[in-house]
Amino acid sequence: MLRVIITGKSGFVGQNLSNYFSSISFTTALLSLRNSEWKNSLFGDVIIHLAGKAHDLKKTNNASEYFEINTSLTQKLFDAFLQSEIKDFIYFSSVKAVADNVSDILYEDVKPDPKTPYGQSKLKAEEYILSKEIPESKRVFIIRPCMIHGPGNKGNLNLLFNVVKKGIPYPLASFQNERSFLGIDNLNFLIKQIIENKKIPSGAYNFSDDEFLSTNEVVGIISSVLNKKDKSIAVPKKIINAIAKIGDVARLPLNSENIQKLTENYRVSNLKIKKAIGIEKLPNTAQQGLEKTIKSFTNK
Repeated sequence: MLRVIITGKSGFVGQNLSNYFSSISFTTALLSLRNSEWKNSLFGDVIIHLAGKAHDLKKTNNASEYFEINTSLTQKLFDAFLQSEIKDFIYFSSVKAVADNVSDILYEDVKPDPKTPYGQSKLKAEEYILSKEIPESKRVFIIRPCMIHGPGNKGNLNLLFNVVKKGIPYPLASFQNERSFLGIDNLNFLIKQIIENKKIPSGAYNFSDDEFLSTNEVVGIISSVLNKKDKSIAVPKKIINAIAKIGDVARLPLNSENIQKLTENYRVSNLKIKKAIGIEKLPNTAQQGLEKTIKSFTNK
């Protein structure tokens, strides 16, 4: 039976992968990197390295912590993998390791330019992994997921969900944007394919759903699931920008940073991983994934 070692198993992605693997008869083992004994537990077929310091949206964390956890720990684990009998190493990086803003579509060959300590620490880990010579008997994957969501994890959807649930009109309908999302079911599927299909070569791969969605479409999906009327209104952009400046000073929810997050483009291509697997479409559409996530919010 195939044995998968997971770091960060207690997190959202780790829990979902662990449950999914159990359903397909993979054996999973939790590897804690919090003590020095972990090197004695490196036996299995695959390491999935999820453990790390998450992106701090409130900007309260010390920058050095990101490099200690996201970079240094990854380097130590990767070195141990190279010395072990384990065949596959799957490192969960992030699209933020290469780009904070995406004007066109993000492909794997983009020149990295992260602006935050989180993204920079992830990139440093990537660079270290790519600098090492990989034995022919091993494979190494750098996974760059976009915004992951699923039942039990609201993520950045929380703000929009509460706006619609409370019947507050969404005021930014005048902004047209396109964003990529990644439903947890599609993530599970892609990881299973990588593990089972030995023809998939080592390398960096973006993970995202097939379709791009606008924030307006996401609001529509939430409204539909909640069986509420979509109350989106297209307040002129000039007025919104003026309100944002007030929000910056008064520290209101409708400030420049939140408006940018809700209205910016962030399109991520998943063509490379689909080509490697040999498929044209993922099992679930972006809309199906979001509907499943939103329905889980309403069942609580």
